[in-house]
Amino acid sequence: MPTTQIPGPTGVPLLGSMFDLKRDPLGTYLSAQREYGDVVRFTAGPPGLRAEFYGVYSPEGAQQVLATQAANFRKENTFYEEIRQSFGNGLLTSQDADYQRQRRLIQPLFTRRRVDGYAEAITAETELMVERWAAAPGGTVDAVDEMSRYALRAVARILFGADLDAALDSVRVNFPVINHYVTARGFQPKRIPRSWPTPTNKQAAAAERALFAVCDTIIAERGTAAAQAEDLLGLLAAARDEDGAQLDPTELREQVLIFLLAGHETTATSLTFALHLLGHYPEVQRRVREELDTVFADGHRPTAADYNALPYLTMVLKEAMRLYPAAPAIGRLAVAESVIGDVVIPAGANVMVAPYVVHRHAGHWKDPESFDPERFAPEAEAARHRYAWFPFGGGPRACIGQHFSMLESVLGLAGVLRAFEVEALDAREVPLTHGITLEAAGPVRIRLTRR
Repeated sequence: MPTTQIPGPTGVPLLGSMFDLKRDPLGTYLSAQREYGDVVRFTAGPPGLRAEFYGVYSPEGAQQVLATQAANFRKENTFYEEIRQSFGNGLLTSQDADYQRQRRLIQPLFTRRRVDGYAEAITAETELMVERWAAAPGGTVDAVDEMSRYALRAVARILFGADLDAALDSVRVNFPVINHYVTARGFQPKRIPRSWPTPTNKQAAAAERALFAVCDTIIAERGTAAAQAEDLLGLLAAARDEDGAQLDPTELREQVLIFLLAGHETTATSLTFALHLLGHYPEVQRRVREELDTVFADGHRPTAADYNALPYLTMVLKEAMRLYPAAPAIGRLAVAESVIGDVVIPAGANVMVAPYVVHRHAGHWKDPESFDPERFAPEAEAARHRYAWFPFGGGPRACIGQHFSMLESVLGLAGVLRAFEVEALDAREVPLTHGITLEAAGPVRIRLTRR
């Protein structure tokens, strides 16, 4: 019999779990699952400003929210509204007819064949990074900064082609400002209007204007030539739906900004933690190098064709993404009352599905905190619940760039590990935080030894 009595931490009097969620949200979600089960009720904040949400921590619940009952769980919560206000109504945030139209226009640009055509740009950026690392002082780099730079350059090159440098500086300066602004507002129980001239509001508005301006300038300068360019912006400009309609300049800008956001921060996170873990597990790294030495025995440059020839490296990446999913928590708003497991979720409730927690669920993963790429051997993957591992979300709103991210990550790691042995200099357990994406709460340093 379904129950409306949903268990959860009480926290401290009057404020609930506010301090725990602010101090360590991911650890709080994980502890709550282990103590209270797969659906947990959280309250946070003082009376009158109290927020309430429901954490969903089982593969079955994740599938229900993201796939089988996706129409009942919508992107209408505060967090998505803040992203929408800063970055526009692009593919990440749009809904209903807008989303369906955008998806039809953009899906052909992310077919496997089309994405494989971006491999040359990915390899070129990897080679530039390897060259830069060869001159790193003391042979040491911060993987957080370096992977962010690499992933941003790669996605900007694919988006803008020859206009890469015009956009890059603005993105590197302004994206973090907006990211932190959106995150802070998304978790505030009471938000002041964006129009109020506070220093934070003015700083964020200036960052948004700068990003809009660089995208609008590139789109305007392309003009009719945009439709003939072979980079992703050109393909977006040329895209038509079945009625011949296309994206207008504002819609183009919004899609570009979403691709810049989702296309570099997520990949950078996966690469950072993959290198960190490889630096702690030399035997795993040795097996990766043996695979690379076999595949690249003739010394050829990595191409899209090499992706399927690197199964063990892909297993390592997937295991890193299990432990450190770039999107550690996914929010939705329940339209109507529903039952998840044996718990009634009321209409209007904020629901948070947490890949970070599901990926550590002891009922689906043996010794879940350990690093073991063998979990992703084909037979092991086939035996698991489809939503025991879902770093790219799932259902009708699954990430359109999944193959792009995997291709970029595998080819990037291949280039680095062909050139260097890596040693992790920081503790295995990295302090974490999360905004729009998962972040290390400090540097993740690796020492490089030229092979």
